[in-house]
This record gives sequence, C-alpha cells and structure tokens, in this order.
Amino acid sequence: MVKQFINRAAQIVSNAARFSVEFLFPSSCPLCGAPVSTDGELCAECWTMFNWIGRPCCELCGYPFPANLDLGSHPLCPNCASGGCALDLIRSACVYDGVSRDAVLPFKHAGRIHNAKFMSRAMIWALRDVDIAPDIVMPIPLAYRRLFHRGYNQATLLARPIANAFGVPMDLDSVHRSYRPDMGHKNAAQRAENIHGVFRVKRPENVCGRKILLVDDVMTTGATFAEMRRVLMNAGAIAVYGVTFCRVARAI
Repeated sequence: MVKQFINRAAQIVSNAARFSVEFLFPSSCPLCGAPVSTDGELCAECWTMFNWIGRPCCELCGYPFPANLDLGSHPLCPNCASGGCALDLIRSACVYDGVSRDAVLPFKHAGRIHNAKFMSRAMIWALRDVDIAPDIVMPIPLAYRRLFHRGYNQATLLARPIANAFGVPMDLDSVHRSYRPDMGHKNAAQRAENIHGVFRVKRPENVCGRKILLVDDVMTTGATFAEMRRVLMNAGAIAVYGVTFCRVARAI
C-alpha cells in the first residue's frame, strides 16, 4: 500500500513538472518556431515543404518515381534492376533538396540536435510498409577525430528512437571507422574509393548471424552503405538494410 502511494505521488509530481514545463515553454516547430501540439514535431506549413517519398518507389533502394507512373507492385530502378543496390533494402523519408538540406546541415554541423525528433519519426514512417525484422540497429560510425570535434554522432541520435520502435538493441561498438577527409563533392567512383577500407568490425560475434539496420542522415551515392555491408557480411551478417532521413535523387 505504501509503495503504491509513493509511486502514485511520484507520478503526480512528474506530471505536474511536465505540465509546468509545457506551460512555461510551449512546444514549437523546430524549423520555424510556430506552435505545435507535440514537442519536436513540424508545423503543417513546414511539413508540406518537404518532398516526402512515398509510393511508387524502387522496391529495393526506395528511389522515388513520378506519382503518375504505373510500374506494377514491385518496381525497380535501373541501378537495382542491374544488381547495383548498396544494401538488401534502403528507405529514405524524403528527397535531398533545399528544404531538407536546411534541416540536415544545422542538425549535423551546428548542434541543432532537436531536429532529430521529427527526422527519426519520419524515418520510422518510411519503414512502415517494408518486411524487415532487424536484430540490431546500427548508426553509421564516425571516426573518433570527427566525433571529438563535432561532439556527437548525428546518426546515433536518429538511430535510438528507431531501435526503440523495433524493440531491438542499438549497436555502437562493433564497427570502428578510421578517419578520412570529407568526401565533399566527389563523384560516385571517388566516394567508393575514398570510403574503401575505413570500417573494421571489432566484434564479429555481435554481427554474425544477425540482420542489421544501418542508420544515417543522408544517402548520396550509397558508397558508405555499400562498404558497411561489405565488412558486415564478411563478418557473418545475414542481411544489411538501411534507412536515412533524405537521399539524393538524381534523374535516371
């Protein structure tokens, strides 16, 4: 009885504190500051500015197709049709353009970590209709040098809610990334060459026999995903999937 009373009292205090915070600091859109009902969500105007990816899209890599095309139930983009998908399956919440860039770059480089809330929610939404059951959620690692200067790995902030949504652990320790200069404006071949050999599986026992969902903020050419898949499959993983907030969608 006493324990129930203490738990109830603690709940009342917690609710009172939460209501006080919400009263003093009302929830606002992380991009424009407009009032919203839930902390971290976008207002309706900002939401409509993003180029969200839905169907039709490539069955494997999630490349967005024009909405007026009837491509059947399992469409593939030319790259995936020729066996070029970087992973076993990839999904992205939106297209990388001016709007998504203005959300991602401050989140990635300027400490706007509050953006992770709406970004991770959109990524979970992007995975809503795919048939995957990952055993591990793994953010793309940062090299220690870059992590020291930035102070956080943006992929880890996105991965934590996704791991919670799937009810599986998040793995931060099994893969090490060596430092390489930023890939910047390199083309696909240069990116693949630059990323080759930067990842090393330190704990193969954690990935062997597992299905792994990789998480990153942006997919440009897929070179990072492809290299991660190579080292994970060599370590015994049985499937490697990926999800990003946004992706470059060049004309094909």
